[in-house]
Amino acid sequence: MDTGNGHQRATLRRIAHRVMIERGLAPDFAPEAVAQLAAIAGPAPAVGPSTRDLRDLLWCSIDNDDSMDLDQLSVAQELPGGAVKLLVAIADVDALVGKGSAVDDHARTNTTSVYTAAEIFPMLPEKLSTDLTSLADGQDRQSVVVEIVVGADGSIAGSDVYRATVRNHAKLAYDSVAAWLEGHGPVPPALAAAAGLDANLRTQDEVAQKLREIRHEHGALDLQTLETRPIFDADEIRDLKPEERNRAKDLIEDLMVAANGVTARFLAAKNLPSLRRVVRTPKRWDRIVEVAAQLGVTLPGQPDARALAEFLTKRRAADPLRFPDLSLTVIKLLGAGEYVVELPGQDAPGHFGLAVKDYTHATAPNRRFPDLITQRLLKAALADSPPPYADAELAQLATHCTQQEDAANKVERQVAKSAAAMLLAGKVGQEFDGIVTGASEKGTWVRVFHPPVEGRLIHGFEGADVGHQVRVRLVHTDVERGFIDFDMLGTPAR
Repeated sequence: MDTGNGHQRATLRRIAHRVMIERGLAPDFAPEAVAQLAAIAGPAPAVGPSTRDLRDLLWCSIDNDDSMDLDQLSVAQELPGGAVKLLVAIADVDALVGKGSAVDDHARTNTTSVYTAAEIFPMLPEKLSTDLTSLADGQDRQSVVVEIVVGADGSIAGSDVYRATVRNHAKLAYDSVAAWLEGHGPVPPALAAAAGLDANLRTQDEVAQKLREIRHEHGALDLQTLETRPIFDADEIRDLKPEERNRAKDLIEDLMVAANGVTARFLAAKNLPSLRRVVRTPKRWDRIVEVAAQLGVTLPGQPDARALAEFLTKRRAADPLRFPDLSLTVIKLLGAGEYVVELPGQDAPGHFGLAVKDYTHATAPNRRFPDLITQRLLKAALADSPPPYADAELAQLATHCTQQEDAANKVERQVAKSAAAMLLAGKVGQEFDGIVTGASEKGTWVRVFHPPVEGRLIHGFEGADVGHQVRVRLVHTDVERGFIDFDMLGTPAR
């Protein structure tokens, strides 16, 4: 077992490959997919006169600093009366990855890119996802555009979907854009180099905030969790750095939520089925009520998104340091999202956390298979063609995508735990403060605050429930299995 000999990154890569296979995911592309990839000479060309030429618009991408698999671009156009037309261009992955092809089979198997602490397992080969189907900087690319007209009051006044050729005029990164938008950082060089893009991006930000405000008025939950990434010194892990939410990430999230809603309604209006993303009414609402009561707040006896949203907003203001822990508690109690099929004339459940009724996943087809499915449905609708998937096939895919997403999350968590176990290997016997993040017949789990890692309570877990604050002692780590074990000290603080 490698815990400090300079080979920790290689150890994590090996663990990641093993866990991918154990969870029913394919870490490598089959020879047939590699052969198909070799035959693809370049990006997809424009198809037919219905494809609009929008390359001159001030499109930009905002993503992580090192991301090359760019799925979407955005741009704003101001209209009379204070309205704004938002355009979201989504990479036309289907143009190069045909349904039933070898590359598509791999994507269909995994259904998502898997981001582990030491290696990324892309859903599509990098020649596609980071180049030929990426909305790469300065390149002409084919896309599906979602158009959203937002009124001065933030309401959606109109929408459309169509195909277009686009060009990314500025590849931007979340942190530098956020610092600039928030007034404590310079204009990013790529932004400054595109004349007029600074004003355009501020317009996008203003509209995004209006869209967010309306969703919050309807009960969208303002949640913030702590996600970490390992910091390596050469190949040895030195620390875990929290990934922080910021204004630019909110901007993109708000635009994507709006685009996904328009997409779902567009398919319904065309009388086509859709693959909806839903979060059902929480089954453990009683425990959420109990958590709120411990903080002096009374929530209704029945699930109420608006009441929960108001509670969370107040708690963020009152105790920002502990708010991520409360968010994690609520997320665990809300339950996981899932994919379901909505057939014409039917009503699928909405998304409780986003407080939206119509919601699909459409904006990341380089990284998620449900988005590629949705893209094919959209293109069928635009061409007045039959849907590319039969109802029964869509239902099977909805279940499969939900299961594989869960498997991918487990791979990411397990490799993250292996990385955390590496970091903690020399700290056995030390004490930590933490919060209970899971409590069931399968076990009781706690996340310690510093460093922010999760482990299992082996002894003293009686009476502990999600949201309880605890003090624990580290008793064991196992890098290979990603195990971190704690003993409880004293009784949980309710």
